[in-house]
Amino acid sequence: MRRTPLFHRVTEGIRITVRPAFLPSQSDLASKRYVFGYHVRIENLAEHQVQLLTRRWLIHDDVAGEEIVEGAGVVGEQPVIPPGAVHEYRSFCVLEGVSGWMEGSYHFIRADSTPFSAVIPRFLLQTGEEEVN
Repeated sequence: MRRTPLFHRVTEGIRITVRPAFLPSQSDLASKRYVFGYHVRIENLAEHQVQLLTRRWLIHDDVAGEEIVEGAGVVGEQPVIPPGAVHEYRSFCVLEGVSGWMEGSYHFIRADSTPFSAVIPRFLLQTGEEEVN
């Protein structure tokens, strides 16, 4: 059994951990549509409450190239995360190739109105087919 890797990074007291997974049941290999899910865990290790306002993703598809995705919050939410608390969510992306990667940043504001960004670590999107080629 293949273990799903974890990717994490701490920036300004915010730990972001990502666990990606290939979703074969939602993919259409004949049409070169590869669906990858990812679970994100955002932990506030700092002493101040924060609110996640926006996100910026760089998505690299080994076939289609790169795309930047920006928007408010995550999956329709702009969560407030108190000290010691965690916010988790799941999302997905679709690639034309069997592999790629994602990375980016979340933009937060502290309770004292100070803005800052936290790095989303680069994580790999792989079907497993790239290991055979």
